[in-house]
Amino acid sequence: MIRLRIWGWVGLVLATAGCAASPRSFAATDPQAPLMLEQVIPLPGVKGRIDHLAVDLAGGRLFVAEVANGSVDRIDLATGKASGRIGGLTEPQGVGWLPTQKEVVVACGDGSVRFYRGDDLRLVATISLGEDADDVRTDPRNGHVVVGYGSGGLATIDPATHRVIGRVTFKGHPEGFGVVAGQAVVNVPDDGAILSIDLDRGGVLARWPTGLHRLNFPLAFAASGKMFVTGYRLPAALARIDARSGATLASQPTCGDTDDLFFAGDRTLVVCGAGHVDIVRGDTTQARVITGGGARTGLYVPELKSLFVAIPARGKPAAIWKLALRP
Repeated sequence: MIRLRIWGWVGLVLATAGCAASPRSFAATDPQAPLMLEQVIPLPGVKGRIDHLAVDLAGGRLFVAEVANGSVDRIDLATGKASGRIGGLTEPQGVGWLPTQKEVVVACGDGSVRFYRGDDLRLVATISLGEDADDVRTDPRNGHVVVGYGSGGLATIDPATHRVIGRVTFKGHPEGFGVVAGQAVVNVPDDGAILSIDLDRGGVLARWPTGLHRLNFPLAFAASGKMFVTGYRLPAALARIDARSGATLASQPTCGDTDDLFFAGDRTLVVCGAGHVDIVRGDTTQARVITGGGARTGLYVPELKSLFVAIPARGKPAAIWKLALRP
């Protein structure tokens, strides 16, 4: 998801330097931590950056896109061990689980979107979107797969036929986005904007400039669908935004290197590459739980009340941490 541009790294340095005073920090093993380490899942032989994750709740499996390793690991959550690997991929970035088809979908940096059977990881279908296929989302209304790609596009794919059934194009590579009621809200840092997109009609409804805030990567919708949060890296901020008007409802300082954030009831979990997860309630960062350097991606699973955080190999072997969210 993160493309290594010079201006991106400059923004990271400036944003990190501009953070507000740190909240109370906890080790993940501290019994008082709001997120407490429950399980460490090793990722044998995985090197470099790890991107996004997806969960198969019914099957008790987690899928991990290991972008620098060119692989996707399937994790058995009951045993805490890898139970299969898809290898030979070019920069696997986005990953999603399709419960109806029982397939895992993987979006890759070479522009391919690949579908594999969940049980034996056999390749079922491949679609080429041109270049830089990235985040994967599913439309909750119909199960359609929505993938961001290229220098400005969202593709809608029918998972039953593995065919592209719609495209929307715009200016700038899409980063984090969410889908609610046929509307996609997309972070486009190249364009200094957030876009509202009508997936059914295939057009851009609105462009909301981010102004002095730039490098907007992660985005998550609230359960109501009426509001979303996004994370900026320059200056580092977490903003709550009205999904209809694009108006910023509130903004507060946050970490300068986040690629994932999640709603967990009335809290927001911000996964920070500097090596911690911030727990935000209202307009206050209440606590910080220490993870590991470069751990900027994860997945919150509300059914398990758990946050899975991808810990890249930096002095220690790569792993997935399962963190239990306390009330």
